[in-house]
Amino acid sequence: MSTAEETDGENTPWAEVTPEAARRLLVAAVDAFAERGYHATTTRDIAGRAGMSPAALYIHYKTKEELLHRISRIGHDRALTLLESAADGEGTATERLAGAVRAFVRWHAERHTTARVVQYELDALGPEHRTEIVELRRRSDAAVRRIIGEGVAAGEFDVPDVPGTALAVLSLCIDVARWFNAQGSRTPDEVGELYAGLVLRMVAAKR
Repeated sequence: MSTAEETDGENTPWAEVTPEAARRLLVAAVDAFAERGYHATTTRDIAGRAGMSPAALYIHYKTKEELLHRISRIGHDRALTLLESAADGEGTATERLAGAVRAFVRWHAERHTTARVVQYELDALGPEHRTEIVELRRRSDAAVRRIIGEGVAAGEFDVPDVPGTALAVLSLCIDVARWFNAQGSRTPDEVGELYAGLVLRMVAAKR
C-alpha cells in the first residue's frame, strides 16, 4: 500500500504540507524511502514518482535529507501528541496506558508505510536534525514512563524497572509498522486492542 492510499482519518495525506507540489514530493519520498531505503533512493526517483522533473524538487527542498527531516518531524510530532494526550488525560493509569497503546499502535498500523520511514531512517539524518528528533523520541518515552510510574505509585502496576518497561512498550508498538499488512486478517483497531491487552499484562495491571 502506498502512502497516498493509507488512511488515518485524513482526507489528503500530509495535507499540512504546502504548496501542493511540495506535498506531492513528500508523499513520493515516503513511498521511495519505505520501498528502497533512504540511501538507495535518489532525488530523481522521488521526482519521477511525483511526476515532476528532478530540478523541481530543489525548489521546495534543498536536499534529500531535508525531505527526510520534514517527514520525520511531522511523524514524530504526531506520535508524541498521541502519547502525551493519553498521559495527560483522565482516568486511571491502567486506562491511560491502554489508551496510549491503542492510539500509538493504530497510528503505526494505519500509516505503516510512513511509520517505517519515521521510525527506521533516523540514522540517515544529519547531526542537527537527528538531535532534534531524538529529543522528540525522549519526550515520547517520558510520557509512557510517566503513566507507568504513576501506575506503580497507585498500586495498579507491578513494575520493578519503569524505564526499561517503557522502552519495551514503545518498541513493541513501533514494530507494528514493520509487519502490518492492510490486506491481513486484523484491522488497525484490532491490533491496537490486542497490544493494549499485552502491555497491561506486561505491567501486571491489577484489574
